Amino acid sequence: MQTTNYSETFQRQRNVTYLCLMKNGGSNKLNVRIGMLGGGQLGRMFIQEALNLNAEVHVLDPDPNAPCRNIAETFTVGSLNNMSTVLDFGKDKDILTVEIENVSIEALELLEQSGKKVFPQPYALRTIKDKGIQKQFYAENGIPTSRFRLIESKVDISEKDLPCVQKLRTGGYDGKGVQVLRTQEDLERAFDAPSVLEELIEFEKEISVIVARNPSLEVASYPAVECKFNAEANLVELLFSPAEITEELEQKARTLALEVIDKLGMIGILAVEMFVTKSGAILVNEIAPRPHNSGHHTIECNLTSQFEQHLRSILDLPLGSTRIISPGAMINLLGEKGYEGEAHFIGLEDALKKDGVFPHLYGKKMTKPFRKMGHITITGTELHEIKETAKALIYSVKVIAR
Repeated sequence: MQTTNYSETFQRQRNVTYLCLMKNGGSNKLNVRIGMLGGGQLGRMFIQEALNLNAEVHVLDPDPNAPCRNIAETFTVGSLNNMSTVLDFGKDKDILTVEIENVSIEALELLEQSGKKVFPQPYALRTIKDKGIQKQFYAENGIPTSRFRLIESKVDISEKDLPCVQKLRTGGYDGKGVQVLRTQEDLERAFDAPSVLEELIEFEKEISVIVARNPSLEVASYPAVECKFNAEANLVELLFSPAEITEELEQKARTLALEVIDKLGMIGILAVEMFVTKSGAILVNEIAPRPHNSGHHTIECNLTSQFEQHLRSILDLPLGSTRIISPGAMINLLGEKGYEGEAHFIGLEDALKKDGVFPHLYGKKMTKPFRKMGHITITGTELHEIKETAKALIYSVKVIAR
């Protein structure tokens, strides 16, 4: 892939979006029909905020039992990657948005060209959906990131590349499609598909900053959070807010996240995941153009939740304050290894006896290993006490099968 060609295409697609915005003006605020591609837990929590403003949210999802099915204004079962299905779904909507990147971008481009507002914009989704294009975007725009190269298959990986992180360019989600290759023996299990090979960074911390931008070009950033990952599932297991970093690093991370959304020209909410290296540098790891696992705590811990902020941004409403009202922690409730079937939660009643504990269950009937079934936010006054409660709940609250 030629970097120059990508840059020209990116700029051309951005111009289409801005012409569309100028032609069609504002969104008439709440008097709109919002179509959301994806009906998972992110959509469910988005709708819960939209209901507070009487905003209509219509959902398309392939799973008839998706978490949004009972609370959406209408719920349509259909493929997110089928062009005609997405076109048909979007034809009577005023604004389209997503809760997952793996959708028919071609259909969204046609809808945008027909006058529909699509946030985040199709060109932004195209840039982010392919991790190779995403890394090229960083390189071309001077955004600090790890060194990388693109490969077509596992035969392109040599011993000189090791150790490295291999990421499938498309199709990966929830920790899948990413693996660390350290030795020659590891090459046997390398993905045999187009991938990104990244330098393995010896980082001090992993942090995330959520930022938002509306069509009026107002921007907002949330305080950085610190993420702890489940090594086996490669998923966020625990996060703390605020991140325990210096004020200088905090400001640097928030400024960098705002730079990313500005250079991308994206409307909506964007999660910017970063590494803090042992030398104190900050490198962008990945971005997600939607509400994100690293922002779930904002429902209880910040004046404006990430889901309300996403709604405000796509409707061109004033962005809400991101100020922390309570330090907090968030733990993911993942399906336990060895269990698959009808979900059963244990330990929740005891957890609810503790002050400042807020469970959010996602309405998924069936569990399987490492499936995201819910999360718990813990609030309080002292972060070290919150951390202790969170670590205890990781071991006491489980999702098993009946």
